[in-house]
Amino acid sequence: MLKRISYRLNTSLEHWLPEQRLYLKSDTNTRFVRIRPVTQLAALTGSVALVGWVMVASAMVFMDGMATGPGKVATARQQALYEDRLNTISSDRDTRAEEAATAQQRFSLALNEVSEMQSRLLKSEDQRRELESGLAAVQDTLRKTLSERDAARAEAQRMIASLNDQDGGTEATDTLQMMTAALDDIARQRDDLERTAQQAGAETEEIQNAKAALEARNDAIFSQLEDAVEMSMEPLDKMFRAAGLNTDDLLRQVRRGYGGQGGPLEPVSLSTMNGRTSSEENRANAILDGLERMNMYRIAATHVPLAMPVEARFRYSSPFGYRNDPKGRGRRFHAGVDMAAPVGTPILAPGEGTVVRAGWVNGYGNMVEIRHDFGIETRYGHMSKIRVKVGDKLSRGDRIGDMGSTGRSTGSHLHYEVRVGDKVVNPMTFIKAGRDVF
Repeated sequence: MLKRISYRLNTSLEHWLPEQRLYLKSDTNTRFVRIRPVTQLAALTGSVALVGWVMVASAMVFMDGMATGPGKVATARQQALYEDRLNTISSDRDTRAEEAATAQQRFSLALNEVSEMQSRLLKSEDQRRELESGLAAVQDTLRKTLSERDAARAEAQRMIASLNDQDGGTEATDTLQMMTAALDDIARQRDDLERTAQQAGAETEEIQNAKAALEARNDAIFSQLEDAVEMSMEPLDKMFRAAGLNTDDLLRQVRRGYGGQGGPLEPVSLSTMNGRTSSEENRANAILDGLERMNMYRIAATHVPLAMPVEARFRYSSPFGYRNDPKGRGRRFHAGVDMAAPVGTPILAPGEGTVVRAGWVNGYGNMVEIRHDFGIETRYGHMSKIRVKVGDKLSRGDRIGDMGSTGRSTGSHLHYEVRVGDKVVNPMTFIKAGRDVF
């Protein structure tokens, strides 16, 4: 019941307070925390109430100070009291926020426990009903068997007594006794077969229950894997789309470059009588497809320049786009972004690639140009020293030179430029996209 109420509240509030996800990134993986609409509403209500209380309390303190403390000394005293009050309110607000978060966690745990308890109760009720039905059937069969046995014994006794009264009844009596013994043996065999059938039914029921439990456990595992793949895929899709790249074309190029036979992620193929695939097989293949897509993304991410070319402290001194020329030549188009730092600051390759130009270029000064996969090229201008040569194969993080002020420059900085298919693009789209992963 509580779970349904919580679900309905979240659904009704979804339009005004959509569910938020807070991503937590570490060196090895990316996790997220869901903030449901009910939690947001509780936090918003608490914040509004706290702000209202602060305003009323502040007004009361201010009015009290105006009435009782004219003069500089009274004003200073009231200000000190007001600041102390604000500090206390701020502390109380933080405490209430922590308590609200803890209460929300406890509420979620309680809902999960209630849901599990209801599932167990429903399962126990079903088992009880099945046992009662089976016991009633066994009792009916037993009553019928006992009645038939008693009737057969009575009829046998009647026939024995009738034969004893007649001449030559000894042979018939012996025959009847043999038939009675045979009937008893048949009844015992029937009882044994019935017990065997009951045991087989119980074992069949246990097997069915075990199968159902296994299917439920497999379904839970598949659901967790599907959620994990979806949650892991979302930031990767977002990263490449934010960089202005078509993900379908990107994956096709990666597959062409890494198209060897076999591999660790083969589709699941189970033997079936009718040639159809099961739902579990389809779900497993979908998960494997997602993992393969993630692997392709991982390969593509190493070749796309998404990392920062400068890891030391710097400041952005000039953005991408039109600007006032630093040499006083009017308004000009700036094809990159400028990152200012001291002379000698290391400049690093933001992704794998090949050096196609390294030397002096008019306007750029000492310049290095790197060709990456997927038609992407990056340029690095105004360097004081070049540390690579044409033809060098670079990996992400390799040092390509030192920052300087050569060429058309007013001070030490790096001119970082990105081109996709000979078209100049804003490098910040790649930098911002890479922040979600690196």
